[in-house]
Amino acid sequence: MMFGYNILVIGSGAREHAIVRALDKSDQDKEIYCLASNMNPGIAELCDELTVGNINDPDFVVSYAQEIAATLAIIGPENPLANGVADALWGASVKVVGPKKDLAQLETSKTFTRDLLKEYDIPGGPKYDTFSSMDGVAEFLNELGENYVVKYDGLMGGKGVKVAGDHLHSHAEALAYCQEMVDSGDGFVIEEKFVGQEFSLMSFCDGDNLKHMPAVQDHKRAYEGDTGPNTGGMGTYSDVNHSLPFLSDSDIVEAHNINLATAKALKDKFGEGYKGVLYGGFMATANGVNLIEYNARFGDPEAMNVLSLLESDFIELCHAIADGTLNQTDVQFANKATVCKYAVPEGYPDSPIKGEPIDVSDISNPNGLFYASVDIQDGQLVEAGSRTVAVVGVADSISEAEAIVEREVSAVKGPLFHRSDIGTDGVVQKRTDHMNSLHSEC
Repeated sequence: MMFGYNILVIGSGAREHAIVRALDKSDQDKEIYCLASNMNPGIAELCDELTVGNINDPDFVVSYAQEIAATLAIIGPENPLANGVADALWGASVKVVGPKKDLAQLETSKTFTRDLLKEYDIPGGPKYDTFSSMDGVAEFLNELGENYVVKYDGLMGGKGVKVAGDHLHSHAEALAYCQEMVDSGDGFVIEEKFVGQEFSLMSFCDGDNLKHMPAVQDHKRAYEGDTGPNTGGMGTYSDVNHSLPFLSDSDIVEAHNINLATAKALKDKFGEGYKGVLYGGFMATANGVNLIEYNARFGDPEAMNVLSLLESDFIELCHAIADGTLNQTDVQFANKATVCKYAVPEGYPDSPIKGEPIDVSDISNPNGLFYASVDIQDGQLVEAGSRTVAVVGVADSISEAEAIVEREVSAVKGPLFHRSDIGTDGVVQKRTDHMNSLHSEC
């Protein structure tokens, strides 16, 4: 008799919907369970069971994992990682894709990451300093001039970073933001601002070996033309060759090398390896690639881009991560382009409406639809306040993928909006031109 896998997915956003869909595609004999923070109908449809509960409570998660006799757990969001859910599951003999708490500091502490890069001489870090009081803050800002970024040290859902020129328009504003953090007892990092184009490069990591995913570009700003407040990400795109139109081959190699050096440094520092997805947020600049930050899990929306392209068996891949056998595992992605766009509630991100019904029945390709912050009320699908649904188009060019996804996301009915410019020829060209102009200034 074939051995069956009982797999537990923790989290219930669009990223986890993509994870569950990739697991479901596997030919392995399996049962999939989900511990969720909200009722996600897309996940519920694919799972043997979806249970809503506190996914950040290690005892609750372990107790549920034991109840379903889970053999493998995949942790989607960052907060369970920060709370040591991976440690607790390993302690209960459940294999985990997702780093233990110490190693997840890569995401949960900006200070930790900058200090790690410095200690292990890993390239790509900026000039920076860390603070827990106002001592020396004004002096360091003066040293950096107008080229600075202020980062809250811990987790803020992508919203704790303030960039000079974008969010902070004077040293006085920067000092006021720093004072706010000091008053609430929080540490922060001030660092040199990079100028260039951002991209995400995620790698599967088993503690020693890395297998890299296609590069993706995210769009954080809420409104067209990269205006408005920062969000968790309004949409993303990737290209057929797994690079991006504004990146050189050497940019990709540099990003790979930084991820590899970071994984090695973590193993050296803690005596055990990082098992999960190592997500580098990079900036391609005129002088090569710099590291903006690390995340300790799949990006959201980036997970929808890369998992839509994954051709390898995702269950085998997850076991290879947990077992340390990634070097013996073939990881293949289709040579296609992807564009992902989020439909979000009116008023998002600052004052999103909630509880309003939405209708996805006009979507022509349900496999390209990923449910995120939704709920079921009185049998009806409603917005739950954060990003609502993501839609992905896959095609032979970014342009074709964008046309597919724009048609599909526009078919979602309800009090929603999306960025129609993500992945369009004009926006992609603008980014390429920006990169070319930086290189020509050198």
